[in-house]
Amino acid sequence: MTVDRSANAGPGNSVDIDTDPLHGGVSSSAGTQPSTGTTDAPALDFRPGRWIANWNAENKEQWESGGRAIARRNLNWSIFAEFLGFVVWQLWSIVVVQLPAAGFTFTTSEIFWLISMPSLVGATLRIPYTFMVPRFGGRNWTIVSALLLLIPSIGLGLCVSNPETPFGVMLFVAALAGFGGGNFASSMANITFFYPAREKGWALGLNAAGGNMGAAVAQLAVPIVITLVAVGSVNLPMAGWMWIPFILIAAFGAWKYMDNLTSAKGDVAGSVAALKEPHLWIMALLYIGTFGSFIGFAGVFPKLIKDYFPAFSSIGVGTVALSLAFLGPLVGSLARPYGGRMADRMGGARMTVAAFASMAVITLAMIWTLPLKNFWLFLVLFLMLFTASGFGNGATYRMIPIIFATSSRAAKSGASTVQTQRLASSALGLISAIGAYGGFVIPQVLNASNTASGSYTPAFYGFVGAYVVMLAVCWFFYIRNANRNAMGHV
Repeated sequence: MTVDRSANAGPGNSVDIDTDPLHGGVSSSAGTQPSTGTTDAPALDFRPGRWIANWNAENKEQWESGGRAIARRNLNWSIFAEFLGFVVWQLWSIVVVQLPAAGFTFTTSEIFWLISMPSLVGATLRIPYTFMVPRFGGRNWTIVSALLLLIPSIGLGLCVSNPETPFGVMLFVAALAGFGGGNFASSMANITFFYPAREKGWALGLNAAGGNMGAAVAQLAVPIVITLVAVGSVNLPMAGWMWIPFILIAAFGAWKYMDNLTSAKGDVAGSVAALKEPHLWIMALLYIGTFGSFIGFAGVFPKLIKDYFPAFSSIGVGTVALSLAFLGPLVGSLARPYGGRMADRMGGARMTVAAFASMAVITLAMIWTLPLKNFWLFLVLFLMLFTASGFGNGATYRMIPIIFATSSRAAKSGASTVQTQRLASSALGLISAIGAYGGFVIPQVLNASNTASGSYTPAFYGFVGAYVVMLAVCWFFYIRNANRNAMGHV
């Protein structure tokens, strides 16, 4: 591994970093690993309310003698709760396509607002949700955050049952689905405390991918359920009602099987310090391009299929828009952990550049083949776009702790490993929140394009331009000097 620690290795210059996938992404030769003593480990102290004191995942003796099993149990229930969060977050992207069939007469602009509002609220909630685990405990907050999902689920079931429901009420209920988007931040923060650095990357990858899968499952299951239980039309309220038993199971499972850690401490100071790091804003831009594209396109994919191919009114169960749209978030979710793994081998910056290049080329191919009106070609190209965004999502997220450990202002000023890890942890939460705003931006850009020109094509050309800019930014800051000096990669 080589690390460029020269004075000019700042945010305006490239950073040379290699990764060690078994040690949290940074080679131990860089001096970033916490010690992993195997003796004198205090015994775990199990307290009332399922609180655990003396937790130290870095201590191998404690980890192997029971810590791993505890962490895995908490991870499993965290994944399930976060999965349901993504389900609720994406419900409106499916429901809006069937509103006309249920008697609603909203305009295209209003439909796009219903799609994008959950992302706007969810992205915003990710910031306070990051601090809920240290404040209330991971188990306790998972119970609360799971039960909060009942509000948008019940609200959706009630408001779509009456075609006379005012748009303002519908928009407010759609905004409440943002509770599901906030779950990601608290879930990731919680699991971070349970795992040692050498296994943290894989655990967080599973947690994130499991959550992302909720978008795909929702888009697959909802069309089937609302069609099967309908008589002559669609039973839209079931889109909300069907998830209530699962939410209750998640809350019960968290109450019964998860734990709180006394060692999980909040880090408001770390977040404030991270905001002052130029690399945070650079990586936030790149994350908008990768995760923002994933969540944004997941929200609009059903509507795009229906608008571009209205002749496909029925195929299999329900409409094409509602029966095949799930494939997009599915392939994007599955690609995410592999993007992180390939970043371990090839470098996160190179993988991110490749992802943006692929997304730009695929988007252009989609635009240029639209006149053919070939649904299956459109579907394949869009699935390729989802896959590229998933790979880029994993690679970009993988870069963040490495950059903050070696090239942040704190690292260059001689800050300790603990300090740089605090910065990296805070940066991960903040960047995940900023990136989620892409779920709001993409539908609104498409809406503006359609309103101004009657076509989505200008918006897609705009996305191509954005991917090219982000590719250039990633290359300039994190590859340029590496190529020039042949000194490794981020």
